[in-house]
Amino acid sequence: MVIVPSEAAGERLDRFLAGRLGSRAAAERAIADGVLVDGVARAKSHRLAGGEDVHVPEQAEAPAIEPPPAPPILFEDEHLLVVDKPAGLVVHPGAGHAGDTLVDALRGRIAGGDPERPGIVHRLDRDTSGLMVLARSDEAYERLARSIREREVERRYLALVQGSPQSRTGKIDAPVGRDRGDPTRVSLDSDTPRQAVTRFEVIELRPPYALLSLRLETGRMHQIRVHLSAIDLPVVGDSVYGIAEPELGRQFLHAAELAFPHPFTGEEVRLSSPLPADLQSFLDR
Repeated sequence: MVIVPSEAAGERLDRFLAGRLGSRAAAERAIADGVLVDGVARAKSHRLAGGEDVHVPEQAEAPAIEPPPAPPILFEDEHLLVVDKPAGLVVHPGAGHAGDTLVDALRGRIAGGDPERPGIVHRLDRDTSGLMVLARSDEAYERLARSIREREVERRYLALVQGSPQSRTGKIDAPVGRDRGDPTRVSLDSDTPRQAVTRFEVIELRPPYALLSLRLETGRMHQIRVHLSAIDLPVVGDSVYGIAEPELGRQFLHAAELAFPHPFTGEEVRLSSPLPADLQSFLDR
């Protein structure tokens, strides 16, 4: 039996169960097998109010997954919070991930937008570390999402790349989308390209590597990794768009700076995050 927490009020029954059973399909099977809400069978679209007793058939129960610890919170008020996400942490539930995500770590403290990924207005890849801002209400979500669309949110990254940049600064303006031949990848060769712009500046040359500072003007999936690979400067450790680096174990990409006007007060929020120990150690070596 599961007691519906107050923060799940308004959530559909199937979406609520999907986060506990591992997938929407598993939730729908459980509902068909006889899920009871306060002793009454309900349709998958039933909206929860919070506080109900939900009984799931024993054969549908998934093993309990302890949520991960909350990442460091660098800023928090009643409207939003900014976290320093560690590498290896998936942002929201999806295929193969339920109960072990950033959303699970912060459940009850974030809200707005899709109930399956509350508060998420932008994302970082699992193996990218660094700063993320999350909403704590529907209104905060809408205002932050608008700020991102209007390019009021400044996001800067640090990346170590293989190769020698042809200039100290540059702008990569190349639409990206799902790759024509492999829908699990993003590329410039796409039937559904969307505008993508990345600016870069060389911080330090360490042949055969270069440390870059990058600023996103748009926020497409895998944008930095795809853009840098396209100009023959693949991110070190990127096994999808570059070359794996066993000594590092992940891509050398870190969301180091985040700045935006507070969506309610208008005051500037500006935060920074130093390189994590694994990236700094690799850079030193």
